[in-house]
Parts: sequence; C-alpha cells; structure tokens
Amino acid sequence: MPLELQNLTGGYTLSPIIHDINLSLQTGEWLSLVGANGSGKSTLLKLISRVLAPQQGVILLDGKAIHSQPANLVAQRLALLPQQQTVPVGLTVSQLVSLGRTPYQPWWQWELSAKDRQEVESAIDKTQLEDFKDRLVEELSGGERQRAFLALALAQEPKVLLLDEPTTYLDINYQLQLLELLKNLNQKQNLTIVTVLHELNLAARYSSRMALLKQGHLWEVGTPETVLTSNNIAQVFGVESVIIHTPVGLQVCAISPV
Repeated sequence: MPLELQNLTGGYTLSPIIHDINLSLQTGEWLSLVGANGSGKSTLLKLISRVLAPQQGVILLDGKAIHSQPANLVAQRLALLPQQQTVPVGLTVSQLVSLGRTPYQPWWQWELSAKDRQEVESAIDKTQLEDFKDRLVEELSGGERQRAFLALALAQEPKVLLLDEPTTYLDINYQLQLLELLKNLNQKQNLTIVTVLHELNLAARYSSRMALLKQGHLWEVGTPETVLTSNNIAQVFGVESVIIHTPVGLQVCAISPV
C-alpha cells in the first residue's frame, strides 16, 4: 500500500477538524474525498501532503511516516496540486515544470541534468503542452494553466498524486479534459490519485473508490455504488436525491433539501 492513514487527527488549531481517520490506498487506485462544505476534505488532503502536521496518528508513505522523513524524499514520491496556485510572472511553461526536479537536485546544482530534462519533457508531453512550453504561464487560459501545474507535479515522478478541487473555476469542457488526462495517467502509468471533488457526479464517474466525510469523520468508504446512496446523501448533504444509472456510470440527481 503506497499510502496509509492510521488514527489521523488534526487541523489548524488545538481543536481538530479531522478526527481519527483510518484509510489505506492500493497502488493505481483513484480515491475521491467528498462531503459537504466544512466536512474537512481539504484539511485531510493538507495533512496527507505535509502542509499540516497531525495532532495524533500517522501517515505512512510506502510504509514510512512522512513527517519523520526529509521533505525532498517525500516530494520524490508524493506530489500536490493545490486548489489555488501562485502564477509566477515571467516564467515559461518549461521553466515552471523544471521546478518539479528540485527534490532531486543538491542545493549547489543549478543546471538540469540529462535525466532532469528527460523528465521535464515527459511531463510536458503527458499533459499535451508541447505547443505551449515556450509560452509564459501568465498568458495561459485556466485549463492550460492547470495542465502546466499538473506537469510540474508529474515532473517530480510521484507514486501518489494529490489534487485539491482541480476542476474549480474550469468550464465543463476543461473539467472533462483534465479528468480524462488524469484517468489516462491513472490507468496507463498506474499512478495513485487522491482528489478532493465537490461535484459528486464527476467523482462517481472517475473514481475507483470514494471517501465520504461528515464533520471531520469518515462516514463511509467504498465504490461509488456503495457510497452514493440516497440515504447517505440525505444524511451527509441534507438533500433528497435519486440515483440514476447512465452510460458513464452512476449519477446523482438532487431533488430538494431534506
């Protein structure tokens, strides 16, 4: 198991937001964290990515506690695409993606090695940015910019990729483009993916498993068919719903507040 959470509790102050989470992922799995606003989805992702330190419990990456390892070693196996990125002024796509090689470079090394250049080119190719690599990041559209930061994460050669609401601010076309790209990486590269998604139907369509959170507690974990029941949606989201089976899988039709 590349990633395992044991009795994980934590948050931003002494009062925890996440409570006693036990969860494990298999290699090549796509897990989506879903729940109502304030349920702790993004906080849990920040704990997993070392942005926050746990108050209790441990996060194991390949069997080793991530908070007891050097940051550069963790970054060689786990990468985060945050919800909001700081767009660097004057940096090209290639230069941005090159920053993903930082965990592999000693502090005195400024130039990319042949291996580094190969991985940068590979990340640009995987995200279909060959025609944009010499463009300034600030000049890209929202969807292109999201792919550029995804390429930055992929240049780290991670085994586990964490994404916090990657489809936010994207129209439906760019949402599907990005999720299809992630699906391809998940299936062909055997990349383990953890996403925070607000849109239940997109989470159901692309995830192999879903973790449903309520008030910082793990309500249920399982396949979309197991997690997305009318009862669970009523209990967690306070919404009456109908579950529909479609050509792209299970989908949720919200009817009214409970």
